[in-house]
Amino acid sequence: MTSSPAITFIAMPSDIAAAYRNGAADAYGMPPEQQISPGGGMPCRHCLGMIDAGAPYLILAYRPFPALQPYAETGPIFLHAEPCEQHAGGAALPEILSSPDYIVRGYGADDRIVYGTGAVTATEDIAARAATLLEREDVAYVHVRSARNNCYQLRIDAIS
Repeated sequence: MTSSPAITFIAMPSDIAAAYRNGAADAYGMPPEQQISPGGGMPCRHCLGMIDAGAPYLILAYRPFPALQPYAETGPIFLHAEPCEQHAGGAALPEILSSPDYIVRGYGADDRIVYGTGAVTATEDIAARAATLLEREDVAYVHVRSARNNCYQLRIDAIS
């Protein structure tokens, strides 16, 4: 019997977050918009924590894929406008995963969706579902996305 792989939750890379904070164009060629958080439900994709009420944040179009291709989904994300510490990884559920469920979906080494891997998953089952998907030879990594709006939340990798 094979044991499930250990997993780690991966945040947006720090160099990309810093570039957006310095005005780099988003996936649609637009500068990030700065807003003030009303609190509650504003998840930062870099620290994987929530943006406090009254704190400035950025909203921008993000494509968490290395190149354009038909499966390279792009969508809105939030990011602290001020520097924050990148989430350290690990297997513990990050703070931003506070909804009751999410879409958990596998992607191949070619950065394309692996058909049949996507499923709305209860939050408490995300780690187990990701580990099961990462056992497959055709799944290189997993994305967690909003079950209601399909917004990218984070990536999950197997620890080798």
